[in-house]
Amino acid sequence: MGSKNRRRGRTALLIGTAAVLGLVAGTATGYAIQADRAPAPLPVLGQPGLAYPAKPLPAGQAAKPLSAAEDSRVRTDGDLRKLLLGKPAGAKLIFPDWIQQGWTTIDRRALDFDDEKAAFEDLVGEDFRRAAAISWAEGKAGETHVSLVQYRDQADLRAAEQAETQRYWAVRGENGPDDEGVAIKGSGNGRYYLYDVAQDPGQLPLYGARAIAHRGDILMDIFIYDSEPISEKRVRTLAERQLERL
Repeated sequence: MGSKNRRRGRTALLIGTAAVLGLVAGTATGYAIQADRAPAPLPVLGQPGLAYPAKPLPAGQAAKPLSAAEDSRVRTDGDLRKLLLGKPAGAKLIFPDWIQQGWTTIDRRALDFDDEKAAFEDLVGEDFRRAAAISWAEGKAGETHVSLVQYRDQADLRAAEQAETQRYWAVRGENGPDDEGVAIKGSGNGRYYLYDVAQDPGQLPLYGARAIAHRGDILMDIFIYDSEPISEKRVRTLAERQLERL
């Protein structure tokens, strides 16, 4: 790809945050870098007994289909919005124009980037299926934005690739963290990040945090912005709770 394709700010607060913190870089640049790398191996499955059925069946005998409770595909192929976290008590739902009835369409998502055409083509090429999102405000100037992006990929590789790309960009920015983030317990691949405070003269301080992970064919991406320091517990708990729902 050519020039950097950065995501635009989505609200007045996010416009300033994206510009100052550089929390998100565009998918076009991320895809180009990803394409030049050797494929990254997925985390090793550390749980025993994952094969189904657990023991080989006699010739000619088929395994019983998984029940709805056992098959995660039943859950993720349903209404993706139902897998989103609800707002915390005391928080107020907000409705930025990029969320329509809980969904973010492929064209609306593309509009969030400087190079809309390139972003749209990338999303189509990367087997974008759908995206659900929720946003809420809390405290004096806090905002939280949770997105679940699902890909059309039976092998569940697209979400893994996108999670890696977004983790790459999460630590590259003017106010990015000095480390590679903190592992999200139980995720196998997720990490969360706390960003340095940014403050312009006459403006409130601005803190940022982000959590990125994937489960199967779904990419989870969480942003938190606030005028007060964001604790590790706040972003970690939010990420863990959202992953549990996947």
